[in-house]
Amino acid sequence: MDIKLTALDWLVFAAYFVVLAGMGWYLSQRRSGDARDYFLGGNQMPVWAVAISVMATSQSAATFLGGPDQGFRGDLTYMATNIGAFIAAFVVMAFLIPRYYQARVSTVYGLLEQRFGASAKRHAGGMYLFGRVFASGARLYMAAIAVSMVMFHNIQADSVVMSILLLAFGALAYSVVGGIRSVIYTDALQCGVYVLAALAVLAYLLWMIPADMSTIFSALRQPLDGSGSKLMVLDFSLDFSSTGVFTFWSAITGFVLLNIAAFGMDQDMTQRVLTCKDGRSGASAMLLSVVMIIPVMLLFIFIGMLLYIFYQRPDLMQQGTELGTTFAGESVTVFMYYVLNEMPAGLRGLVTVGVVAAALSTMTSGLNSMSSVLIQDLYRPWKERRHVKDSDTSQSQRERHFVRAGQLGMLLTAMALSGMAVLCFYWQQYSDMPLLAFALSVMVFSYSGLLGVYFTVLLTNRGNARSVTAALITGFLVTLFFQPYVLSLFDPWFAGWDLGFTWQLCIGTLIAFVVCCLGRSVQHTPSIQLDATGDAQ
Repeated sequence: MDIKLTALDWLVFAAYFVVLAGMGWYLSQRRSGDARDYFLGGNQMPVWAVAISVMATSQSAATFLGGPDQGFRGDLTYMATNIGAFIAAFVVMAFLIPRYYQARVSTVYGLLEQRFGASAKRHAGGMYLFGRVFASGARLYMAAIAVSMVMFHNIQADSVVMSILLLAFGALAYSVVGGIRSVIYTDALQCGVYVLAALAVLAYLLWMIPADMSTIFSALRQPLDGSGSKLMVLDFSLDFSSTGVFTFWSAITGFVLLNIAAFGMDQDMTQRVLTCKDGRSGASAMLLSVVMIIPVMLLFIFIGMLLYIFYQRPDLMQQGTELGTTFAGESVTVFMYYVLNEMPAGLRGLVTVGVVAAALSTMTSGLNSMSSVLIQDLYRPWKERRHVKDSDTSQSQRERHFVRAGQLGMLLTAMALSGMAVLCFYWQQYSDMPLLAFALSVMVFSYSGLLGVYFTVLLTNRGNARSVTAALITGFLVTLFFQPYVLSLFDPWFAGWDLGFTWQLCIGTLIAFVVCCLGRSVQHTPSIQLDATGDAQ
C-alpha cells in the first residue's frame, strides 16, 4: 500500500506545528513566580479553558483510535457511561472540590495529609505516579504506533522509538516553561485540532457513502448478521464479564466510582479544576466538561458506525470494499486502516495531526500533574524539613527554586513515560503477557485503593496512616487478583473467569474501604503549616 505523505500532508503538519510553537512561545512569556502559580496558574484560569482542558485530558490517542472501533464493532451503549459521569461529577462537586479549596492544597493528596499525616500523602501520591506512568506511557505508545505508520511507513523499532521521542519532546517544548497555564490553553488548541480532524473524516465518509441518512440509520438498526441494533443506548442485561462493562448497571455502579476517582482523586484531571478562582468556578468547569464530552464521544463512535457501512454493507456501497486488520504484522483498528488506505492527501495529514494533538494533550497533562506530585508532595516537604527557610535565601528565591524543580520534574516524567512507551513496544513484540491491556487499565488498580481511602475520609472518622497504606496496597492487589494472567497461576480453570473491570473496581473499593476503616482514628497534629502560597511544607 502507498501511504507516503504528500507535500499537502506535510504542509498541514507544518501549519499545525507553527501554530503550536507560536502559542507555546506566547504563553511562556509570562513566567511563573512561585510553585503555586506554576502548578495551579495562580487560581486565575477561566472556566471555559479549564472545562476544555479537563475534557481533552480525559480523551487520548486511544480514544481517537478506539472510539471509532467501538462504533464499528458495537453500538451506542458506551454513551450510557455518561450517566455515571454525571452522578460522579455531582458527588465530586458536593464533597471533594469544596474541601480542596478550603484546605488550599496544591495536589489532591494534600487532603490526606491533614487527616492522616504526611506519610499518607506520600503513599497516595506514589500510587498515583505508579498508575500514571503505566497508563500515560501506554497511550503514548499507541499514538507513536499510529504516527510511525503514517510518517515513517513502518512500525520498526527505530521508527516507533523516534515517534515516541518526537511526541515527548513536542509535549515538553511548549509546556515546561509556562507550567499549567500553557498546558490548559494549548489543551484547548489540541482539542480543537482533533475534533476538526474527526469532523473532516465524518464529512468525507458521508460523501463517500452513496446513501442518505435515513437509509444509513435503517441499516444501523438492522445489521445484516441479525445482531441487535447498533443504535441501542441502554443495555439492561446482567452481564458481569468484560463484554458487559457498558451495561446500564455497570454505568450506575462501576463507572460512577471510576469517574469519582478520575474527577476527584486523580491529580491528572483534578489539578485543572483547582486552577479556577474558587470552588464554585471549579465545579462549573467540571460539569461543563462532562457535558462537552458527550457530543465529542458521539462523534468518534458515529465515525465507526459509518465505517461499518463502508466496509460491511456492500449493498449500500454498491461495491465490495476490502477490510484488512494488520499493517506490517501489527494489528490496527478499523479507523487506522481506513486512514492508511482511503484518506486522500491533505486529509490524511490532518487526521495524523489529530492523533498527535490527542496524544500531546494527554501527555502534557500527565507531565504537569506528575511533576506537581513529585515536587509539592514529595520533594518540597523533604527540602523544607532541612530548614531551608532558616537560610539567607529570600521567599522569592525559594519559590523560584521550586519552579525550576517543577520544570526538572516534567523532564523526568517525560523520560519515564517515554521509557514506559518503549517498554510497551518491546513487551508486545516478545511476550505473550498482555502488558498493554494491563497498562491501559492500570489506573483502575490505583483507583480501588484511593477510592477506599477517600470514602473513609468522607464517610467516617476512622483510619490512620498505616491503614491508609494498607488500603492502597489492598486495592491494588485485589484488582490484580482478578486478572486472567494471575488467576491462571492458581489453576488453569480460573483463567476463564472473566470479570469486567467496573465490577473489579467495585469489589476492590469495598475491600479497601473496609481495610482503611479497620485503623483506629488517631488525633493528628500536622507537623507542617501552610506557607504564603498555600502549599503544605
